Amino acid sequence: MLIDDSIFYEDNHYIIINNIPNNIFYYIDYDKRDASINMEFQHLHPYYEMMILLAPNATHLIEGTPYNIHMGDIVLLAPSVMHKSVYYKGEPSKRIIIDFMYELHNPDTAEAYEKILSPFNNELPIFRFSLEDRQKLISILNSLFVFSKEHQYYGNPADEFYIHTKFQEFLYTLYDLKDKNLYTNDQSYSSIEQKMYEISSYIHNHFSEDISLNSLSDQFFVSPSYLSREFKQVTGFNLSNYIQLTRIKNAQYRLVSSNEKISVISEECGFASFSQFNRIFNKVAGTSPRQYRQTAITNNK
Repeated sequence: MLIDDSIFYEDNHYIIINNIPNNIFYYIDYDKRDASINMEFQHLHPYYEMMILLAPNATHLIEGTPYNIHMGDIVLLAPSVMHKSVYYKGEPSKRIIIDFMYELHNPDTAEAYEKILSPFNNELPIFRFSLEDRQKLISILNSLFVFSKEHQYYGNPADEFYIHTKFQEFLYTLYDLKDKNLYTNDQSYSSIEQKMYEISSYIHNHFSEDISLNSLSDQFFVSPSYLSREFKQVTGFNLSNYIQLTRIKNAQYRLVSSNEKISVISEECGFASFSQFNRIFNKVAGTSPRQYRQTAITNNK
């Protein structure tokens, strides 16, 4: 099925090579979502992710800042970047999600990967291209779609190598086009909303520090009562809960992606004490930090 006369799409089609613990991992998912499955809070993960919207509009929150996206826009998310998609009520939104992971420290390929993955580190990590440039990317995606439909590639090293090579061509093409990005965020905010999103973004960038309602009130020149009321109104979250959730989500990421001591993770994620960390972690995750890490290790074997 063609989307916008250009992108091949089929509900519940997917391309999978390996799984997360492997050095090379791909998961390309063709699916649709609606407002009923919008996440309550942002999340993060240890792999790279791309979202290509195949619906008229959606919003993507990245580190607390909302971006309006349109059909064909490409959202790039580096590992550990907090985010969530917000889909609107009505017709489900079609999209392609691409998760992938490479061995980035191999001296033979490290410099090349650093280059072709550099668009993921852009200050504005959303890309929109002219029809001509967009078609260069779409043609590669379509070739992957057709190949996966025509070949029983699972476990066939030659077929998997083709998918790997073709996707690296896609990444290189995106890298080559990066300076031709046409995206602008046309989301409109009131001055109050703008201020609250500045504060949520600040929290994502300073969660490891000693931040509180009073310190943020001083930092952004608003009264504590005003900040508390308007932050809840704009984001849907109590300010202290937002800070705690941001810290816990980052702690969860570090628990499963590193071998750091849990006490170190607690301190570096901004918790005043290890007992406070354990108490809040249990409340949010429903398990202890140690058990959370152990379960993740077991599930990824």
